Amino acid sequence: MISSVEIFADSVSRILPELVLIVTACVQFLAAPFLVSSDGTAPAGLRHRWGGLTLIALVFSLVLWNTSSVPYGGASSLYSPFQIDGLVWFTRGLTVAVGIVLVLLSWNQIPDNQAAETHGCLLITLAGVSLVSVMNDLVYLFLALELVSIPTYVLMYLSRKDAVAQEAVTKYFLLSVFSSALLLFGFSYLYGVTGSTHLQAIQSGLQSSGLSGVPVVLVVPTLLIIAALGFRLSAVPFHFYAPDVFQGTSFLGAALLAVVPKIVGVAAFVRIFGLLDTTGVLLHIGAPALWIIAVITMIVGNVFALLQNNIRRLLAYSSIAHAGYLLVGLAIQQNRIAPLAGVQAVLFYLAVYGAMTAGVFAILVYLNRTDRSIETVSDLAGLSQTHPTAALMTAIFLFSLTGLPPTAGFLGKLNLFMAAWSEGTSSGRWLAGFMAVNAAIGAWYYLRLVATMYLDPPAKPVDRNQDVPSFIGVVLCATVVLGLFAVPHWLWQWIAMIAAV
Repeated sequence: MISSVEIFADSVSRILPELVLIVTACVQFLAAPFLVSSDGTAPAGLRHRWGGLTLIALVFSLVLWNTSSVPYGGASSLYSPFQIDGLVWFTRGLTVAVGIVLVLLSWNQIPDNQAAETHGCLLITLAGVSLVSVMNDLVYLFLALELVSIPTYVLMYLSRKDAVAQEAVTKYFLLSVFSSALLLFGFSYLYGVTGSTHLQAIQSGLQSSGLSGVPVVLVVPTLLIIAALGFRLSAVPFHFYAPDVFQGTSFLGAALLAVVPKIVGVAAFVRIFGLLDTTGVLLHIGAPALWIIAVITMIVGNVFALLQNNIRRLLAYSSIAHAGYLLVGLAIQQNRIAPLAGVQAVLFYLAVYGAMTAGVFAILVYLNRTDRSIETVSDLAGLSQTHPTAALMTAIFLFSLTGLPPTAGFLGKLNLFMAAWSEGTSSGRWLAGFMAVNAAIGAWYYLRLVATMYLDPPAKPVDRNQDVPSFIGVVLCATVVLGLFAVPHWLWQWIAMIAAV
């Protein structure tokens, strides 16, 4: 008989990387009021200390990730709400890597008197992202998703407090709460069918229930879960908050919303849909729903991005389009005879997407000034003349978002296309065709930005920036984008061997 102490010790050992982030955030929240005066005055350079502490916590978490989780499977327990497997290993590593870039991006963008709260909220959010993949129970999974959402509201409010920002935060808050309600409603059906919230118990219950074909009792939760997680991915028709929120928040908030919810959504999709593989509901209901949403999301994201002149809104619609690309792989995964697993292609593309999108926002932070804000496409005019290094880095990220070699974005889109095409069905080939057409549409507005930087005369002078942290973030992202094109095999081999998918 396993004692409660042994269960507790086993559970703690499974979430050590997340505990490091949470404990560090709590230290920041508790210490911050003692370092800032009642009138809001803080010692000069305080943000550097909090930024350094946050980076130390992320690096320590990265070390624990490398030693406490394994890429090729792992242990799970009926007694523990946490599990360690390949999906956990991948999600943890990607989350910490993205977190390091976000910290560098935000280093000089937040005032000293708000640095502790901002970094603390960021750490809690990142811990929640990792916990989404770790959770082995629906209740804990929902709590992990809320651990992502709630600090995000606070972080977005801290970054900007004008009327536009408050409207953006309110929209995101209300729609996020609505998506949480849909997810809980879907979970309640799974509990009602199996009598348990534990993932392994639910899977065993579905296997022994005798449900076959398309169980009506599972159709509703499947659609509800797709809708709720579609909000996380900003997939159509759950996307309409994104352009306004991206425009109303800071570059840090926009970068966070562009990358982190994608990781959360994909991890939750893979984890939850693994429960339903024992029935035909995914093949007959889930896959067609994801197919339709993927096509509409790609079209809406790319077409509306063509019409944008505001950089933030353009990147918001770009994020929507890439949600459609991710959904291509998730839709294909429901056909298990496909020679190239869709989820493997999704995970590879997710890593690439995180690097190239975070890199674009890091560039915008690097160029941004209080007296010269980068807000419209025309603000990038002549950047190749005023700041050739920044223009080159921006072009690399835009080529990768387009899907052109020699960048990792080319391999990411190619993997998704081949996964859809090799499924061997007409629906898969139609999906691959839609993806190819939309990638061509997306190339128009990405290359338009490149043309503006290199062909148009400078509209305004761009001072040489001394924001070293954000430039380090740019270099890190560019290294990943170019490096994964040159040597992608190590990442693909790890992903291909993930036991969870």
